[in-house]
Amino acid sequence: MGRKYTISKILGQGWFAALWLFFGLFLATYFTYHTFQGDNSLSSLQQLKAQEIELVTIAADVRDDRLFLERRITAMQSNAVDPDMLEQQVRIKLGFTHPDEVVLLTSHIN
Repeated sequence: MGRKYTISKILGQGWFAALWLFFGLFLATYFTYHTFQGDNSLSSLQQLKAQEIELVTIAADVRDDRLFLERRITAMQSNAVDPDMLEQQVRIKLGFTHPDEVVLLTSHIN
């Protein structure tokens, strides 16, 4: 009678364990590499956090500017004219002054 050889008898069970070891090492290496490199790495996360802080600051500045402009628009509406706003605009646009004021003209160099 001839002998019947199968792969598992020839190689034993060691090849199966080696395959799982190789697969585990591959996964560990893959995830370790991508933790420190690429678009989703830890360094990219730090850059995104810094960018978020910068954008929050810019958003706060824009919000403050918008509120300032909204207050000015409200003050200049025809149904509620603010006397101080009116006086300020007349002085700036028309150059009016009070008789007891002294005006100093300076040149603005940009």
